[in-house]
Amino acid sequence: MNPVGARRLIAVAIPIGIAAEILLDGPAFGINVPTVIALLLSNGWFVRRRDRAPDRLDMWLPVSALVLAVLVAVRADPFIALLDVSAALAFTGASIAAFSGLAVTRRSASIVIAMAAWAFGAVVLGAAAVLSRARPVFEVGAPRRPEWAVPVGRGLFLGLPLAVIFGILFASADPIFGRAVADVLGLRIDLGDLPGRVAFALAAAWFTAGLLSVAANGIPPMEWASLGAASRTAALLADRLLGTTEALVILVIVDGIFGLFVGLQLAYLFGGQDTLAAAGLTYSAYARRGYFELVAAACLAGGLLVALELNVVGRSRVYLTLAFGLVALTVLVLASAALRLQLYQEAYGWTELRLYVAVSIVALAVTLATLATFVALDRTRWLGHSMAVIGLVSLVGLNLLAPSAFVAARNVERAIHPELVPPDGKVGLDASYLGLLPDDAVPVLVAALPDLPEGDAAAVRQRLELRRTQLALDPAITAPAAWNLGRQRATAALATMP
Repeated sequence: MNPVGARRLIAVAIPIGIAAEILLDGPAFGINVPTVIALLLSNGWFVRRRDRAPDRLDMWLPVSALVLAVLVAVRADPFIALLDVSAALAFTGASIAAFSGLAVTRRSASIVIAMAAWAFGAVVLGAAAVLSRARPVFEVGAPRRPEWAVPVGRGLFLGLPLAVIFGILFASADPIFGRAVADVLGLRIDLGDLPGRVAFALAAAWFTAGLLSVAANGIPPMEWASLGAASRTAALLADRLLGTTEALVILVIVDGIFGLFVGLQLAYLFGGQDTLAAAGLTYSAYARRGYFELVAAACLAGGLLVALELNVVGRSRVYLTLAFGLVALTVLVLASAALRLQLYQEAYGWTELRLYVAVSIVALAVTLATLATFVALDRTRWLGHSMAVIGLVSLVGLNLLAPSAFVAARNVERAIHPELVPPDGKVGLDASYLGLLPDDAVPVLVAALPDLPEGDAAAVRQRLELRRTQLALDPAITAPAAWNLGRQRATAALATMP
């Protein structure tokens, strides 16, 4: 990409970032999603490589992306919308790669996965290469900057937006951290304030520039997909985007923001200092918030390390020390999230979502430990295989645990033994929620009826009676082909209920 093309790409990415902030930062999913997807696809076609025509067999990719995006505006189911958005983004990425002239549909699954990994790295860090190519070229004899100035500047440009994003997540998750940042900077960080909106727009423009760079450049070299596995790996590794200095600057900035947050956690959350005086909150109220933001921050930190490993030119001892430091700090952030989740669960009881978050925290901790091992051995390319195994083990564990039965048993226990609930917790049974749990929870609820308080027992019984009627009369359930062990056990338990 020449400097003119790089500047044109930046000129396209910035308005898209601003549009994405206006359309997506605040409003619920709706017509805004197909609008943003259409912007990405149309501009990807606009900046595409002109020397190679897209494969006609790939034309179904942008059509699929648009159809899935439009469905987000048709259906009002949040979970379905999340699946539609995820799939639409995946098809959009494949379409952008196809616009560059790289055949996608014709490739084997292994090659598509390798292309997706490279494209992901380009989306995360490709804007750095675009900015580098867009900078002015100084004539011979012109005053030259120190050799360290350019890589340090690029590292600051990459690291500071990450620090802003992590700072916003931590400030939203933790009032003490938010108060400390407000005292230092003289402003109060809030997700709805201008700093957050600017960070959203910058992040959207950054990722857009990286995505569009795939359409403009393709996946170099374009012939890599026809090479053997070893040759493809060598070709991908040869196209590194970051120097060691830039990586060091990024890690110093991110380690610093993580270190500040963890230091406050050691003082207030793990240390148990009086948070009422510090933030106007009780200890339990302070702790029972923010675990979703902290899990998101941990995921971003892990993704950052993977992206650096895939794109850094050299791995010095200082780089490895900072990388291991970020892993250690991220594990402490996960510990903070786990403690917060535990306090929230003790106060309000279990839900399936809280159980899934708890499992994800454990899986993330194992993934980070695995990542640290692979970074030390320079074997990061195997992380995807390990993540697949970790995901499989987590899923099998959840199936063996039976989340709905586990959640029902824990909530019934709280209703029968209210002394288990902390003084500022919620006492009683949420029969409406338990009635929505899958059939694995039915045997637990039937067995608990004699021991539940009278009011709770009546509410649960009403829900169970309705479910017994549904299990007996719904032809979709009673058909022989629909036999299921969990439903069979629920039916047998309900038959014992007077």
